[in-house]
Amino acid sequence: MKQKVGSMKAIRHIGVAALLLFSSSLHAQVGEIRNEFAFGVNGGMDFNKMYFSPTIKQSFHPGKTFGVTFRYTCEKYFNSYCSLQTEINYAELGWKELIETSTDTYQRDVNYVQIPFLARLAWGKERRGAMGFLILGPQVAFYLSDNDKRGTSDGSEGWTEQTLNSRPNHVNQQYDLAVKKKFEYGLTGGAGLELNTGIGHFLLEGRYYYGLSDIFGNSKKDVFGKSSHGAIIGKVSYLFDIFKK
Repeated sequence: MKQKVGSMKAIRHIGVAALLLFSSSLHAQVGEIRNEFAFGVNGGMDFNKMYFSPTIKQSFHPGKTFGVTFRYTCEKYFNSYCSLQTEINYAELGWKELIETSTDTYQRDVNYVQIPFLARLAWGKERRGAMGFLILGPQVAFYLSDNDKRGTSDGSEGWTEQTLNSRPNHVNQQYDLAVKKKFEYGLTGGAGLELNTGIGHFLLEGRYYYGLSDIFGNSKKDVFGKSSHGAIIGKVSYLFDIFKK
């Protein structure tokens, strides 16, 4: 219960922070009004680790992410361009264990549809040229599927009882646990560069996603008190203007 309350407080705090990025643009009289809507596609890679308690040694789990982007630019406030942005993305998250006691390997892929709600501030050339930008906001996701991959790095027959029994702190229940919580939420933010041209907008950006919800049960009777995602994301996007005023 305390963890859920803390997560909700964190969402409220990040929501306030995101609103502060563009609230002045909605109410200030000194800004220049914009009415611009852009649409496009995005794609890239995410490198995920799970926050487990008790901990599990991991290396980064690589996965694909791609989807569509919607952006509405509402105002230029002094030198800042203020926008609201949302996306609908497919993302491959999960974890890849670092097993040091044998050549056995384990990876769990967990697939989602993710929807971030982002506030965006940009600086630079609005029409033709480069801009830098920051993005910040909450994100929700819906579980699609998962699968695990067990093997060995040397191609031999693996997954012996010795491997299971020698896991640190004897934590091996994760191999048989199904994803229990199908709705996920968290916070995401990052920075990037945008090149504005006559044929559209080309973006390169990096983000970090911190999950506030768990994929397994987290009650006192459950194995894990925490089991949330944390991902480093790199992506490129192309947007074109639907209308610009």
